[in-house]
Amino acid sequence: MKHKTGVLMGRFAPYFKPYGGVLALDLFCAALTTLCEIVLPMMVRYLAQRGMEDMALLSVGLVMRVAALYLVLRLIDVAASYFMANVGHVMGAKIETDMRSALFRHLQKLSFSYYANTKVGQLMARITSDLFDVTEFAHHCPEEFFIAGLKIVVSFIILCTVNVPLTLIVFAVVPLMIVISSKFNHKMRITFGKNRQQVGEVNAQVEDSLLGVRVVKSFTGEEREIEKFEQGNLAWLGIKRENYHWMGAFTAATRAFDGLMYLTVIIAGGLFMVYGHIDPADFMAYLLYVTTLLATIRRIVEFTEQFQRGMTGIERFFEVMDVAPEIKTPEGAEKLPRLRGDIRFEDVCFAYADDPDTTVLDHLTLDINAGQSVALVGPSGGGKTTICNLIPRFYDVTQGRVTVDGHDVRTADLDSLRGQIGVVQQDVYLFSGTIFDNISYGKPDATREQVIEAAKQAGAHDFIMATPNGYDTYVGERGVRLSGGQKQRISIARVFLKNPPILILDEATSALDNESERLVQQSLERLAKGRTVLTIAHRLSTIRSADKIVVLTEDGVAEQGTHEELLSKNGVYATLYRLAADQT
Repeated sequence: MKHKTGVLMGRFAPYFKPYGGVLALDLFCAALTTLCEIVLPMMVRYLAQRGMEDMALLSVGLVMRVAALYLVLRLIDVAASYFMANVGHVMGAKIETDMRSALFRHLQKLSFSYYANTKVGQLMARITSDLFDVTEFAHHCPEEFFIAGLKIVVSFIILCTVNVPLTLIVFAVVPLMIVISSKFNHKMRITFGKNRQQVGEVNAQVEDSLLGVRVVKSFTGEEREIEKFEQGNLAWLGIKRENYHWMGAFTAATRAFDGLMYLTVIIAGGLFMVYGHIDPADFMAYLLYVTTLLATIRRIVEFTEQFQRGMTGIERFFEVMDVAPEIKTPEGAEKLPRLRGDIRFEDVCFAYADDPDTTVLDHLTLDINAGQSVALVGPSGGGKTTICNLIPRFYDVTQGRVTVDGHDVRTADLDSLRGQIGVVQQDVYLFSGTIFDNISYGKPDATREQVIEAAKQAGAHDFIMATPNGYDTYVGERGVRLSGGQKQRISIARVFLKNPPILILDEATSALDNESERLVQQSLERLAKGRTVLTIAHRLSTIRSADKIVVLTEDGVAEQGTHEELLSKNGVYATLYRLAADQT
């Protein structure tokens, strides 16, 4: 447990602010329902006292008047209960919805480094199941504690008017009950936190297994996946057993206090009657009020599980909300005009935050002119992808600076920067939806004609029209219904539609067969015209026409020049090129 309950409640309270009027009405209705229960013992006491004084005073008319008053109170109770169950729950659902929206918006702002170290299954658990219980918590928490407090305080005051010593004796049990319950609540909170964590782990394992189902089946790994799942599932069962142990202990303790309070009333109240300190009517009222109080305590006990689930979900919600985005638009950032595409790396050093001792780029200086086609080649680990990630500011440099058209990317408005950079990656991601939806992601307000034109430029129009529903064809999750080359051309169409002045091609054809590579390469050549292009490529045959080829090794820039110039140097590039030629 990382946060105290009071701190979490204080941070959660602002989510009630938009619904203050509904909350006030809900608590007012809760007070009305409480009134009916509090008044009943006094009605019974009144009738009993009249009968004990003189049976002649206990008339049918008096009984009917008391019954009529109770009937009115019950009708009010029914109406108030409907409001609490209906409108109160809707308020809770709205708060849950607001929190889920806030969490999703926050997740969209977090940097790549956060996702590199966080399981998607854990995030899915936090944004879905962790917040399921917030509806009940947001509705019942203020309501239940308000009712319990009201009943305890009003009952105490009323009973003090009857007999102060007996009231103090009976209520002396309540503080002890609160202390013991808080200790059990602490234990339950810890186990609920473990439970939520394990839910995320199981989600992550299931997601990993199902997304990699082709690999699982090709390596006949079904039994291994089942074994991994069973381990997580049994661990979850163990946590639940611990959870239910403390819940059982908590329930048993409250039942013991139930009996203790009744026993106190019977012994103390009986002795008070024996010695004439209270009459039977008062004793009856005490028993009824104790029954009412214990019913309230039982409601709190039943709510405790929901309370702890809600508090655990809220705690895990704020754990994510407290993560500050590493990359964000600075205050007063300038919105970039339409870029020409001049890019400069000035004495750039870079190391990932989770591995600061490993330098990926060491005092790199590199100039890329507007409209120039630059290819980055070299062995893995040389920093090619890192260079491309620094331009749209997916990461920040450790030292030095990266500029576009003279603007430091760290001082630029992120939307205006990334909105002018197009990225085509080897691992194409298509969203679950139609082909039209995926292409128009590059420009959400694009017309159908613009989407079709972009697809034609990308060489995708013909195969799209051959699909069952053309541009309205559903591509399946992650584009599973399309081939690698088709997905790649759709991603290129998306960038055509975006029309950025700077284009980054991250091994865009390395995973394709020869025919698909030829088609995609033609599309990329059309896309590259008139733009500043950075290409990461292992197939050196695809970048021979680049204006400049930069060879990167672990020691930095080893060589740069045109294809012919680098071959004539007979250096690192020439060795790589001959090696690639031998493999073909």
